[in-house]
Amino acid sequence: MSIDASMFPRLDELENAAMRRKPLKVAVAYPCSADSLAAVCDASSQKMIEPILVGPRSRIETCAASIGVDLSNVTLVDAPDDPASSSQAAVALVSRGEADALMKGSQHTDELLSAVISRDADLRTSRRMSHCFWFDLPTYHKPLMVTDAVMNIAPGLKEKIDILANAIGLAHCLGVERPKIALLSSAETVNMNIQSSMDAATLSRMADRGQITGAIVDGPLAFDNAISSKSARTKGILSDVAGDPDILVVPNLDVGNVLYKSFVYIGRGECAGLVLGAKVPVILTSRADSRRARLASCALARLTADGA
Repeated sequence: MSIDASMFPRLDELENAAMRRKPLKVAVAYPCSADSLAAVCDASSQKMIEPILVGPRSRIETCAASIGVDLSNVTLVDAPDDPASSSQAAVALVSRGEADALMKGSQHTDELLSAVISRDADLRTSRRMSHCFWFDLPTYHKPLMVTDAVMNIAPGLKEKIDILANAIGLAHCLGVERPKIALLSSAETVNMNIQSSMDAATLSRMADRGQITGAIVDGPLAFDNAISSKSARTKGILSDVAGDPDILVVPNLDVGNVLYKSFVYIGRGECAGLVLGAKVPVILTSRADSRRARLASCALARLTADGA
């Protein structure tokens, strides 16, 4: 079933805002598939990014020819025909300040992230890196972020503090001054046998005491009462977040991965995604993501680059 692009007005706004900024210089690692290269060229033609293609020249040029793309005005840095080596070369460009962001091409996610988190890369900050999705969902009344559905497998309380901080920073870059954050668990009550509920209660209390700032934080909340004010009222939950969150924080990677894919494949949403907590934005998309999702991720990076 085809999806009408007009279904995503908030995604249009995100992309239009990015196009009003100066293009972001992005090192694109191993763009050796038609989908990845086409998305990069789309973002370049719309002046969101100024790409530097890093990978095997002959393979990239062959891929460009197959989709009818002219690379004569695009910088191409030749690298070995190996995804890991190309990823390392792209990361090195960013580390030297020759690019202001990094983008995944057609390699596996772990091949790029291994290069990003390497101590030699000098991209780490004091904060743990995490991933955040930005969704335009036809059935939700505003943009909705989900974190972390990609990087942190089973984050503990300390890691969740950084995940929260990264997401709050992203929201601020997008003009959401005080984002509402729902900390998800399997139930909305604290249960000592469910660690996610204990972590959520602790994080909420920390926010109440000013240890987490810049957002309204509540949890534990089950998904139904986090996303639906009617469900929250039915269960007698009094919350400034319930029914109106800007950000959903998932308890672990399994929950986040299922939620993200449910939003895309059943909820018919479109999304953008970034790795946060590094010195520069890292545009990280799945090989199965739509061309629109890849383009939107470039837009998201452009809008957040100055605050990364």
